[in-house]
Amino acid sequence: MKNVNKTSTSMKNWATDDQPREKIKSQGATYLSNAELMAILLRTGCNNKSALELSQEILKVCENNLNELGKLSIRDLQKVNGVGITKAASIAAALEIGRRRNSSDILKRTSIKNSNEVANFLSEKMKDLSYEVFAVVLLNRANKIIHFEVISRGGITGTVADPRIILKLALSHGATSLILSHNHPSGNLNPSKADEDVTQKIKQAAALIDIQVLDHIIVSEEGYYSFLDEGKL
Repeated sequence: MKNVNKTSTSMKNWATDDQPREKIKSQGATYLSNAELMAILLRTGCNNKSALELSQEILKVCENNLNELGKLSIRDLQKVNGVGITKAASIAAALEIGRRRNSSDILKRTSIKNSNEVANFLSEKMKDLSYEVFAVVLLNRANKIIHFEVISRGGITGTVADPRIILKLALSHGATSLILSHNHPSGNLNPSKADEDVTQKIKQAAALIDIQVLDHIIVSEEGYYSFLDEGKL
């Protein structure tokens, strides 16, 4: 049997042009494949596999779909042979930076003009979650977002929104209006009776302290549902 050089798969032993770090330096990140970019995050391989080969195995789990990759938890990533907590955490951190970059664009705008702008912001925050969360977006008099916070986390089927917590948060940030939101991991965008009831309950409570509930937006992979646009607010 032919002897195999166990170090031959290390990125350091490849031709310079094939090394992801050298490639990104000479050509820029745009020219690297998903696996090559991930290999830079992982830095090293393991078990006679290069960082690139390990990256390819990780991407196979999500069929090379980065949106599906974003849904994997650190525990899911660690199921790939050779991926420990350090490598899994590096991938999770990079994905979160990407989400924050995308959602930060809307924060630079002077004001929120329509439900679509808010839905895009919320989608970046919640689209990869496998469980339901209820969140609130706080705005100032100029309709600019000043704060976003998840109020509660639930299971796959639902969560709880406490008006007292939401209004206390709004007052502490000096918000004059707010937008309620939650996600539907199932993909179904239709609001439930409970969704409609809690919206009206919070709207009425907020009115007592001169805070306006502008909308309640449900987001999922299928798009979004706006209570305001649908005439339910």
